[in-house]
Amino acid sequence: MMHSIIRNKNLIAAVRKIIAAIIWLGVWQVIYLAVGQEILVVSPARVFQRILELATQTEFWLDTFNSMIHVLEGFAAGVVVGAILAPFTVKYRFLNDLFRPLLNIVKATPVASFIILVLVWIPSAYVPVFIAFLMVLPVVWGNIGEGIRKIDRNLLEMADCYRFGKWKTFQRVTLPSVMPYLVAACTTSLGLAWKAGIAAEVLSHAKYSIGGEIYDAKIYLETLDVFAWTAVVILLSVLLEKLMVCLVRAAGKKYNVEAEEKWG
Repeated sequence: MMHSIIRNKNLIAAVRKIIAAIIWLGVWQVIYLAVGQEILVVSPARVFQRILELATQTEFWLDTFNSMIHVLEGFAAGVVVGAILAPFTVKYRFLNDLFRPLLNIVKATPVASFIILVLVWIPSAYVPVFIAFLMVLPVVWGNIGEGIRKIDRNLLEMADCYRFGKWKTFQRVTLPSVMPYLVAACTTSLGLAWKAGIAAEVLSHAKYSIGGEIYDAKIYLETLDVFAWTAVVILLSVLLEKLMVCLVRAAGKKYNVEAEEKWG
């Protein structure tokens, strides 16, 4: 009975999403008909057709793969550095006072400004990776730091009474307490890393990348390709988020952690 109710709820949710998508595609089609100039707005059907055409080309998959690698490298680096930095800034007030202004500056500064500045210092091929890293680091650092501060002191005292040791305390107390904050940081920062990484590719004109293709399409006034590649960016963003949610749910079952989908 319960499984039937869950299936019905999932079906209703899926139908609602499909209806919403159809409505917005209809709005897009109306705007296309109202403007009447493909150099400004391209129809959904033409964009879909162009995506299928691009998908038959080897360059499309090479560009897509490189862009995903750029973003995932920056994302992974941001998670690792943020996870290492957070415990030290919680434990040592001086380190917190030292790094907090820097990370607040990163959060407050427009991404485009950072991209332009970074282009002066490092090769364009590494700019998307570094920008994705910058977007992820403050989110992961802040969330894990907050999770560490919210650990129940009674649990720590109990672990000390039972002489768990540092490693066992980390496994049984610290990790389960911090995991929900890490999950939230990962699901949030991946989307930020993806958008910022693609923007960095556009401004740095990175070769063999989605951003580089968008830049070329803009320069040569190929509006159809701009729309098609932008649609690819959106589709990949949804795909990456769903993969992240699946991974987090699989890893979080041990700690009763649930991941929410922004597109859900």
